Amino acid sequence: MGYYTQKRIWKLFLLVGAITIGVFTLTHTYNLTSELKVEERKKVEIWYEAMKQLSVIDYNDPSISLIFKVISQNSTIPVILTDESDGIIHYNNIEITERDSLQQLNAVLAEMKDENEPIEVDFGDDQKQYLYYQDSLLIKKLSWFPVIQLLVVALFIFIAYLAFSSARKAEQDQVWVGMSKETAHQLGTPTSSLLGWVDVLKLREDNHDIAEELERDVERLQVVTDRFSKIGSKPELKAQSIIPIIEDIITYLDSRTARDVQFEFLGRDEALPDVKVNKVLFQWVLENICKNGVDAMKGVGIISIKLSTSAASMNIDICDTGKGLARNQFKTVFKPGFTTKLRGWGLGLSLAKRITEGYHQGKIFVKESEIGKGTCFRIVLPIG
Repeated sequence: MGYYTQKRIWKLFLLVGAITIGVFTLTHTYNLTSELKVEERKKVEIWYEAMKQLSVIDYNDPSISLIFKVISQNSTIPVILTDESDGIIHYNNIEITERDSLQQLNAVLAEMKDENEPIEVDFGDDQKQYLYYQDSLLIKKLSWFPVIQLLVVALFIFIAYLAFSSARKAEQDQVWVGMSKETAHQLGTPTSSLLGWVDVLKLREDNHDIAEELERDVERLQVVTDRFSKIGSKPELKAQSIIPIIEDIITYLDSRTARDVQFEFLGRDEALPDVKVNKVLFQWVLENICKNGVDAMKGVGIISIKLSTSAASMNIDICDTGKGLARNQFKTVFKPGFTTKLRGWGLGLSLAKRITEGYHQGKIFVKESEIGKGTCFRIVLPIG
C-alpha cells in the first residue's frame, strides 16, 4: 500500500471518527433536551393548577403559602393563558414594551403555537382555556450548545491544520533549498575539472571528436548545476518567445531517447506572444514532463507538444501515448515521492509544479488521461 493511499485512509478514518463523535453529541443533547421539555411541561401544568387554586382558595388557608411558592417558582418559562377565541387572559415571563403590547403578545403567542402543544383546561359547560408556553432560555441554550461546540472544535482543527501545513511546507521548502544548493555545490567542482580535461583533449587532433561530445555533456552538467543553484532564490524572468526554448529541449531529448520515441511540436507556426520565463528552469519543467512520458511509453510512442493561447495566457499541452493515469492520481502525481516506477524518487513532477506555480505564477495540471491510451499535461503561463 502506497504512502498516499495510507494517507487517504487515515483522512477517511479521522473523518468517520469526527462524524461519529458529532452524531453522538447531537443525539445525546437531543435526548437530554427532550427530557427537560417533558419536565418543563409538568412544571407549567403544576403552575397553572396553582393559579387556579389561588382564584378560589380562602386567603386564611394555611396552604396558600405553598401555592404562592409554586407560582413564584416559574421564573424562566414564558406562558400565555388564552380563552377559546385566543383572547389573552394572563401572561408571565415575557418582556414587552407598553407600546404595541397586544401586538407583541400575539406575535409571541404565534411562536408558542408552533413550538409546543398547549395545555387544555376544561371547566365544563363547554368552557375551555388554553395555556401556551415556550421552552426556557436554558433549553434553548442547551439545544444550541453542541452545534456551537462542534463549530468551535472544527474551527480549532482547521486553524491547527493550516498552521501544521504551513510549518510542514516551510520545513519542506528548507529541505528543498538545502538539497538543491548542496547539489549545485557538489556538481560545481567536478564540472570545472572536466572542462579543464576537455581543453587538454582538444590539443590532440585524434581526440577532437571525443572532446566535442564530452564538452556537450559537460555543458549539460553546467545547465543542471545552474538549475539547482536557482532553487530557493528568486529567478530572473525574461519576456521571450517560448518556441526556441521548447525546440532546444526537444533537440536535446530526441538524441538521448530510444529511436521508437517520436517528438511532435504543434502550433509553433502561429503568431504567438512572448511570455516571461526563466529559460533554465522552464526547460527543466519540460524535460521532467517529457521524461515521465517516455518512461510511461516504455520507449515506444509519441510525445507531442502543442501551443495555444487564450485571452491572457499561453497554454502548453504535453501529451504522451503511454499507460495513462487513473482519475484519483491527477493531483497525487504532483506530490513529492509519488511514482509509478520501480526506481526513482518521484520528484520530477513535484519540481515542475513548484517551478511553474511558485516561480512563474502559472498553473500545471493533468488535462486529460485514459488508462492504456496516454496522458496530457497542460501548463498555463500568464501573458504580459
